[in-house]
Amino acid sequence: MRIAIIGLSNSGKTTVFNALTCGTIETAAYSSGQMEPNLATVKVPDERLAVLTQMFHPRRTIPADVQYVDVAGLSGDARQSGGLPAALLNYISTADALLHVVRAFDDPAVPHPEDSVDVRRDVNIVDLELAFSDLAIIERRLTRLNAEIGKMSAREKELRIAERDLLVRLQATLEADTPIRNLELSDEEERMIRGYQFLTAKPMLLVLNIGEDQLNAPPTLDYPYRQSAVASLCGKIEAELAQLDDADAQVFMDDLGISAPARDRVIQLSYELLGLISFLTTGPDEVRAWTVRRNTPAVEAAGAIHTDIQRGFIRAEIVAYNDLAAAGGMSEAKKIGTVRLEGKQYIVQDGDVCHFLFNV
Repeated sequence: MRIAIIGLSNSGKTTVFNALTCGTIETAAYSSGQMEPNLATVKVPDERLAVLTQMFHPRRTIPADVQYVDVAGLSGDARQSGGLPAALLNYISTADALLHVVRAFDDPAVPHPEDSVDVRRDVNIVDLELAFSDLAIIERRLTRLNAEIGKMSAREKELRIAERDLLVRLQATLEADTPIRNLELSDEEERMIRGYQFLTAKPMLLVLNIGEDQLNAPPTLDYPYRQSAVASLCGKIEAELAQLDDADAQVFMDDLGISAPARDRVIQLSYELLGLISFLTTGPDEVRAWTVRRNTPAVEAAGAIHTDIQRGFIRAEIVAYNDLAAAGGMSEAKKIGTVRLEGKQYIVQDGDVCHFLFNV
């Protein structure tokens, strides 16, 4: 899972990046004109792996991971410039989801590019920035399609007309100040636009970056679009927490009334937004978590491990994590009948412990 962190300048993007990744990146770097992103990979916290490691004593334990990409601040001039800069667009468009850091804290020492703190206004500015970028792509593609359709064969023309009609629909949606993610698209329509990597089609997590004085009463924001969520955190405090060992961090969190580190909460929300789950595998070599989309058939989940396993899939030996933990081991789970055999079309569930049988 790859998540791009976006937002206006001085919103605290890099501070939030440090909080999520335990990083120590200089927060003033982007104000000096830096365009290269900050990258970091974070292990997904999963208490189930610790239990399975105690049970199976593998040589290694491998959590799932998520990569965060912290890009330069958006400026609000996409309409005038014909879209986002190509380098910036490349970093954002390849992400699975967007994390928009919205400034909610007031600090005279950190000037706001719009001269005041206004959460709703800043959300609208960035939404428009993303929409203008998508509109620029659509307009260029429509110009090309309209010039080429008359020269195509009947079958090719039919496909391109369907694409054009869909793009016109998306264009109207964006011009009505609605992101593409808010549309109900068919599977075929989803496939048709997948290659465009439209920014407003990506799941969006809005993170309100609050001050310490707002911890007990964080601001709220109504953001009614599909595949979207809103959370609040104090980037400054969370970045400090990320530099402490677990014991000291827990004391600090208890004092401030913080239930869990920001990275845990953000990863959980990101999984929910993207419709992701983790299935688990065990053995003497490794205990490991694998990330797949919800409603993934067993044969496709096997392919997440290796394409040969998917190609030669015979059946899957499945036990729910809770049943395995309650039994105390795989042999015990088999004795009480909680281990079962499933076929290719079985839908893998979050926490399923899977052993795939295959032959190639």
